[in-house]
Amino acid sequence: MIIKPKIRGFVCVTAHPTGCAAHIQQQIDYVKSKGAIKHGPKNVLVIGASTGFGLASRITAAFGTGSATLGIFYERPSEEGRPATPGWYNSIAFTKAARAAGHFAANINGDAFSDDVKKQAIEIIARDMGPIDLVVYSLASPRRTHPKTGVVHKSTLQPLGTPYTNKTVDPDKGVVSEITIQPADETGVADTIAVMGGEDWEMWMDALAEAKLLAPGVTTVAYTYIGPANTWPIYKDGTIGRAKLDLERASRAINAKLKAHGHGRSLISVNKALVSQASAAIPVVPLYISILYKIMKAKGTHEACIEQMQRLFADHLYNGKSPTLDSAGRIRIDDWEMRPEIQDAVSALWPQVTTENLSELTDIAGYRSEFIKLFGFGVPGVDYEAEVEPHLPML
Repeated sequence: MIIKPKIRGFVCVTAHPTGCAAHIQQQIDYVKSKGAIKHGPKNVLVIGASTGFGLASRITAAFGTGSATLGIFYERPSEEGRPATPGWYNSIAFTKAARAAGHFAANINGDAFSDDVKKQAIEIIARDMGPIDLVVYSLASPRRTHPKTGVVHKSTLQPLGTPYTNKTVDPDKGVVSEITIQPADETGVADTIAVMGGEDWEMWMDALAEAKLLAPGVTTVAYTYIGPANTWPIYKDGTIGRAKLDLERASRAINAKLKAHGHGRSLISVNKALVSQASAAIPVVPLYISILYKIMKAKGTHEACIEQMQRLFADHLYNGKSPTLDSAGRIRIDDWEMRPEIQDAVSALWPQVTTENLSELTDIAGYRSEFIKLFGFGVPGVDYEAEVEPHLPML
């Protein structure tokens, strides 16, 4: 079939297998161009491995350090007349490339929150890999069925206390408008923490520890975001922010357990704002990213997911010494984004942006380009008029 992008709201409901594979290869080529990362991990588990920072972490581990990887994700395969999700195609493309290069790569497509998937992962690690040196926790999900209670929790994108009003943009239509978001109640906060907080990360680490599958000196890392003050009500100080605070709580608890057993370290990396399926759903953030991209590209400091993760691995996690941490004990890979001159420039442009001058004052074109690439479209060298087979089996 010939597959074209079909965008509905903040998501594209189609994905292109050839385009996804080409996008994966671009990222592999980038990591290889930066040279080998010394002192890297041997065996890596990536929880949330099919898109975004998790996928970029897996690519960096395999092609930057030569690691064996196990990827956990929850993606939909193709159905009659309907392509699979991009994460499905991404994972197939990565696995083919990794195995062709001689790197072990295994996959589990299922609910990472479940006890069953944890059990499957432990069986694969014990049988085919050996103790894990790096656990990357990069799970993004709108809901979680709790494995102990069976309760289904749904996360929300809401402020706390009072309504939040600010500018936003519809990236597809190019319309700048004002949006007001009502505050969450206590249930919304609790549910968001249950989905996006650190409890499941702790469960994964406990399961691996109980199975004696954590290598001496193991590192585990999870990702968070802080961003500028004008996005704080909907992010840092909103329901997501509460969940991210719980993620940091979990990191401290995991770190204490690892230290008690002489195992290793637990870290939080604060990453840069980037176009992703998750960020596209957050009001206000697409407009911020569009302005940020224009400024950082002009300064020559723009990075996408793969550049961020390669720098995280090479400069912080595996540089032969302890990573530089902020006052809260976090790695700040968002350091280039948060430079005062960058944020001052964003603040100066923000009130000026309208529908009429959107293309002039922001990099909305770059935002759109990065967005459709997430689904395998707009990748140079791909013939999008050619017939393509959408039904690809997971490897």
